[in-house]
Amino acid sequence: MFNPGKISEMLSKANQMQEEVQRKLGEAVVEATSGGGAVTARLNGRKELLKLRIDPSAVLSLSGNQADVEMLEDLIVAAVNEAGRKADEVIKSSMQGLLGGLKIPGLND
Repeated sequence: MFNPGKISEMLSKANQMQEEVQRKLGEAVVEATSGGGAVTARLNGRKELLKLRIDPSAVLSLSGNQADVEMLEDLIVAAVNEAGRKADEVIKSSMQGLLGGLKIPGLND
């Protein structure tokens, strides 16, 4: 038989779990580098960029040459994208742990 009280309880638990996941994702930190460490990007589990570090030697090597600037820009993009992939792994892992092995289409791909 349909029990409205159970639905309310389930929704409350789901909200609590969602808040817990968001808190954990905010605390998780991933980092990736490119160009042999010339550029380092640090993101949290929400994919918010926390820090971008550019090795001073990478900047000093810029001679005003447009190709050098474009290479540095590419290294920044590469580091941020790799950190984003690592954040995706953290998100997926958190969701799998939360769902306890439930098979939900789109989340278990």
